[in-house]
Amino acid sequence: MKKIAYFLFANSLIGVSIYAQAQEPDSARRAFMAAQAVIQKQSAEDHQNMMDQLHITSLRSGPSGNPSAPNAANVDESQATPYTSLPDPLTLRNGKKVTTAKQWWTERRPEIVEDFDREMYGRVPKNVPKVTWKVVSEIKEMNGDFPVITKNLVGHVDNSAYPAITVDIELTLSTPANATASVPVMMSYGFRFPAGFRMPVSTTVTSGTATAAKPEPTWQQQLLAKGWGYAIIYPTSYQADNGAGLTKGIIGLVNKGQPRKPDDWGALRAWAWGASRALDYFETDKAVNAKKVGIEGLSRYGKATIVTMAYEPRLAIAFVGSSGEGGVKIHRRKFGEQVENVASSAEYHWMAGNFIKYAGPLTPNDLPVDAHELVALCAPRPVFISSGSPKVEGNWVDAKGMFLGGAYAGPVYKLLGKKDLGTMEFPPIETALVDGDIAFRQHSGGHTTGPNWPTFLIYADRYFK
Repeated sequence: MKKIAYFLFANSLIGVSIYAQAQEPDSARRAFMAAQAVIQKQSAEDHQNMMDQLHITSLRSGPSGNPSAPNAANVDESQATPYTSLPDPLTLRNGKKVTTAKQWWTERRPEIVEDFDREMYGRVPKNVPKVTWKVVSEIKEMNGDFPVITKNLVGHVDNSAYPAITVDIELTLSTPANATASVPVMMSYGFRFPAGFRMPVSTTVTSGTATAAKPEPTWQQQLLAKGWGYAIIYPTSYQADNGAGLTKGIIGLVNKGQPRKPDDWGALRAWAWGASRALDYFETDKAVNAKKVGIEGLSRYGKATIVTMAYEPRLAIAFVGSSGEGGVKIHRRKFGEQVENVASSAEYHWMAGNFIKYAGPLTPNDLPVDAHELVALCAPRPVFISSGSPKVEGNWVDAKGMFLGGAYAGPVYKLLGKKDLGTMEFPPIETALVDGDIAFRQHSGGHTTGPNWPTFLIYADRYFK
């Protein structure tokens, strides 16, 4: 488990994909590794191209996610805060304090968005082509005890301006078959698992004999039990999770196959763009209450979840799972994964090219914004921040850093008449802070949102009734 979790964060490959390939025949595994070698080479070349554009000759190396490595990431809380202050989300660039909601919306919020656009996540181009949605199939099926109607959809992006690149957004939508009105929907960013992958089977031991345990309800079944629906969007269907893909997918289509400029959007903004196009479809589907759509994701898709929530005002709620560095973790904290890791050729594609600067001539302290301001951009809508146990998930994601990302966003929520986390003290594990419009819970499991779904759904009830 720890090995898989380490790869999930420390490598541009999804850890379970590596695990899955180990289950494949030698020929398939060799082909997989050869393909990945090509991707890594092309990613390194594109990364170097961006460094050349930025006139950077070298970068600081990030720490290792392997606790036994000589350069292991810091997990000592006494050394975690070399910074003395964080950017104030309620202070304008001219030094004046924001004291009214109008000032936030018309003056301060646009400043913060501009800083994130330019230095961190990149700008979405104005000429992104339109998407046309098609229902490929509609199936009535059972999910556990629940009858559902599942629609498989494809959103085709108009590529008439550059036919060499084709982009299709893959999306599934499942709603209760017996629903008599439109229903709330939680949309999840879905991982693609390769052929040959098999999830471990849970077992219990009875009288010395191993027997299959009755599975807990899946997150989808928990939603169906409430009469809600669920959707899964597959981000890599429209933007690859590597630097080699930056001249392909939706980013490559808009750039007509050419490399990015330093403030062009990265994969996180591209994935968020796709989720917004899914919302466009939901607004046309009578089965969906489009005003009650939430977004959920884990790990790199936890990062995508908070970015999507910050930039897409139509979303009603966010469930942010173990997002770590680049998500809601405070960038200036020296604990777990660091800015230097995300700026490397393995992960830089998530961000704007300009982000690389902060692992070279600049430092995280030079960032004009930090993660708490990304959470603040979601205000006044509810955000639930989730993490696993350090004993199982590890410290790479920095649970306390993510907690602080939520806590320091509190002043903006309070300015807008909402409730903050209610404390600046990091809570004991499995203590749910859910009384405010920012919520946090660290469960005792691993790199998953699974154990936090029941708590999240109770929290979401306040907003989706």
